[in-house]
This record gives sequence, C-alpha cells and structure tokens, in this order.
Amino acid sequence: MDSLLYKQESYSIIGACMEVYNELGKGFSENIYGDALEIELINTGIPYKREVKFHITYKGDVLPHFYVADFIIDNKIVLEIKAIEMLTKSHVKQTLNYLAATKLKLGILVNFGEDSLTHKRIVL
Repeated sequence: MDSLLYKQESYSIIGACMEVYNELGKGFSENIYGDALEIELINTGIPYKREVKFHITYKGDVLPHFYVADFIIDNKIVLEIKAIEMLTKSHVKQTLNYLAATKLKLGILVNFGEDSLTHKRIVL
C-alpha cells in the first residue's frame, strides 16, 4: 500500500481530525469543528490554508460564484469537512468537483456528525 497518494500527509490529517473528534464528540456545527481543527493543524505543524476561494471558469468566462475550500493542506490536498448524519454519494461527487476546480489530485472528506469519525480518500 505504499503507492497511496500522499500517504503520510493523509495519516497526519486523519489523526488531527480524530483528535478533534475525540475531544469534542459529535453534535457541533461544521464551523466549530473547523475552528478546532485549525488549532490542531497549527499544534501539529501541518501546513494549511483555510477557506480558500477558487473561481470557476465557464467557456472562458469566470463565473460570479466561487468554491470555498474548507482547508487546503500543504498546497496539495483538499480537506472537506462535514458535520452531518451520514456522508452520501453527492458529498463524494462534490469533493470530486472541488478537486477539478483546484487542480489537486487528492481530497479527504471527513464527517464529524456520526457516532464515530468517518472519512473517505477521494483521488481525481
């Protein structure tokens, strides 16, 4: 399994998310988990940017609306966080669209809203 894209980075990101979940549990809003995760990323030295805007182009025109990534980790991974009852296929598709918009190859979709932390690696 050494061929996993950004294996060590993914492990560190999921570890940070698990730390947040273990501390807070379920039941908070996505913003609360994002704030706590930001502290965890700082404390663990994981380079990130939060709420990064990406413009979408349609037939050469930049659309007035844009995508805001929850986190971009080390300029190579989209980290999309949720605090919902259950992840669905539409969340995976949304993350794939975010990867296409950002031109990045790996997305990690994390849900803090279930009885235990859930996550999916999504490769473009």
